[in-house]
Amino acid sequence: MNFLEKFNIKFKNKKLLSVALTHSSYANEHKGCENYERLEFLGDAVLEVTTSEYFYLHTDYKEGQMTKLRASYVCEKALATYAKEIGIDKEIKLGHGQMHNLNDTIIADVFEAVVGAIYLDQGFDVVKNYIDTIIVPYIKKNIDFNADYKTKLQELVQTGKKSLEYEIVNEYGEAHKKVFEVVVKIDDIIYGRGKGSSKKEAEQMAALDAYNKSHR
Repeated sequence: MNFLEKFNIKFKNKKLLSVALTHSSYANEHKGCENYERLEFLGDAVLEVTTSEYFYLHTDYKEGQMTKLRASYVCEKALATYAKEIGIDKEIKLGHGQMHNLNDTIIADVFEAVVGAIYLDQGFDVVKNYIDTIIVPYIKKNIDFNADYKTKLQELVQTGKKSLEYEIVNEYGEAHKKVFEVVVKIDDIIYGRGKGSSKKEAEQMAALDAYNKSHR
């Protein structure tokens, strides 16, 4: 699976990985299957420890600021973003009744479950490297997952009285796993690109890309 291969992770216990990707709706339809909820619980704790350690070692922030930052980078929106970036969302096993209802809550939960599974199978050092490789680039870019980057970009553009336009350039995937690709143009010049499972999400990611470029 790509979300493991790119990190050179090979599971010794493949059942753990299978469980991490199994939603309760699938488990209910397949007798003997275990769902990811217990692994999600473990992964949540591992994420908290690793992100806490990063902020402690690499910043001089006080406790309150570190707590606020950690919450931003392990919130549902953030975890779902990481999962989609590496392709975990494409591997989730859903029951027939849930097939058309894959949402960010499920995707974020599965990301936590995968983290828990890697911890059990590979140990702390490997899972820490996995998490750091995925999350630290977002931290270094100062991305605020709770921010509305479309509004931020609009405010930035208005100061220069420039035009702002979002355009869908591609969409693909099955009906319940649609991916939209959007570009954002300022005065007809492409400044940012983004992908998402909805037009709104793709526009936010494009706005984020453009906003980051404007602050380099």
